[in-house]
Amino acid sequence: MMKYQDNSGRGIPAARMDDMNTQPFFSTLIDSYFIAFGVLIGGSIIGGMAAFLTGKPPLNQIFQISNMIRIWAIIAAIGGTFDTVYSFERGVMDGQTKDIFKQFMLILSALGGAQTGAMLINWLTQENISA
Repeated sequence: MMKYQDNSGRGIPAARMDDMNTQPFFSTLIDSYFIAFGVLIGGSIIGGMAAFLTGKPPLNQIFQISNMIRIWAIIAAIGGTFDTVYSFERGVMDGQTKDIFKQFMLILSALGGAQTGAMLINWLTQENISA
């Protein structure tokens, strides 16, 4: 099986690399949204279960955890930071503005998923947000 090298020196199987390049963009946007949403909701709920087991107030912990892991949900949804940085570099240096726009839309989609998850957690826990 043919392998491509990524920046870390590990080989990515050619079949997987081709799947990533041929996946429709709209499908990737939806994936990004729901991955961020799922990471935030799942991480918060599981963290709330741990808080219950350790004697802390679970709803308060769920709300706090959702605020702490929001950025990690976004990073998980866009597939790490190196691919995004590489796409921005290619867009700026090679004049491929299409790649910049796609990465911007993926990040926006992930932000939307994380924000939706945080709003749902806020709604379910009834925590007050002070500005």
